[in-house]
Amino acid sequence: MSFKLLSSPLQGFTDFRFRNAFHHYFGGIDTFYAPYIRLDGKFKIKSSYQRDLQLENNTTLDVIPQVMTNDADEFLFVVKYIQELGYKELNWNLGCPYPMVTKRGMGSGLVKEASKIDHILDRVHSETDVVVSMKMRMGYDNSDEILDTLPILEKYPIKNIAIHARIGKQLYKGGVDLDAFQRCIDYTKHTLYYNGDITTVSRFKEMQERFPSINHWMIGRGLIADPFLPSMIKANTTEYPENRLVVFKEFHDTIYKQYDEFLSGPTPIKMKMLGFWEFFSQSFSNPQKTYKAIKKASNPVAYKNAVSEILKKE
Repeated sequence: MSFKLLSSPLQGFTDFRFRNAFHHYFGGIDTFYAPYIRLDGKFKIKSSYQRDLQLENNTTLDVIPQVMTNDADEFLFVVKYIQELGYKELNWNLGCPYPMVTKRGMGSGLVKEASKIDHILDRVHSETDVVVSMKMRMGYDNSDEILDTLPILEKYPIKNIAIHARIGKQLYKGGVDLDAFQRCIDYTKHTLYYNGDITTVSRFKEMQERFPSINHWMIGRGLIADPFLPSMIKANTTEYPENRLVVFKEFHDTIYKQYDEFLSGPTPIKMKMLGFWEFFSQSFSNPQKTYKAIKKASNPVAYKNAVSEILKKE
């Protein structure tokens, strides 16, 4: 069965610079979801969101914008904005697990609010012609929350629902709940995409066997931790390319240069790359030592030396 691989959005990581470099050096991803637009009551699109979605910054990719809101007017404002840019689909984030979001009734904190979801979708579908897709967790406190919401979603022509098989309060701890994901499959006629803990080729195959009806798979943190993963899944191989470290270095140097040009001063670029290395280090032979070496690098020269040493030792 043919399948598609999708990049799950990670705020602070998967912006257009990362997406373009990833697509160029590794490939394997069919569609990228842009990190969410959040208005916080101000009807103004931040410049960082504008840059991320500008068409000239996304010429080679299939990119879908995402919104994070619990307010119909905000949703409609973002619809108008993305449609003016030429996008036809808007993904709605009901998945973010972080307390600063969920406490305000957004992200996975909104999953149990079936009547509010109904109201927003009703307005969006009656007042616009945008294609709506959704990204959800199975709830915030428990995985039954989504089961009360799925019947409401049946009323609307949702393009697809990507479900991360955890609840919000888990954040990223503990395992995914595959039985609960199966209940979602049994409970809706909508097209579901699977998301959560696809970190190796063998893990992907296990998931594929477990859920034969699913043909869209979303990879989030696993894609940053091992950028070769999507193309290896597509090629059905567990063998890395022989020039793995060369390709990784070119990719790393590309994003480093672009972020360095954009961010001002050595501290922001250090923090930015440290965030990436928290993931990158996981596909190196000694993750803790690798990350520690990056963390210790106190200036750009030391950082570049640390990266060279890490790649030399692999």
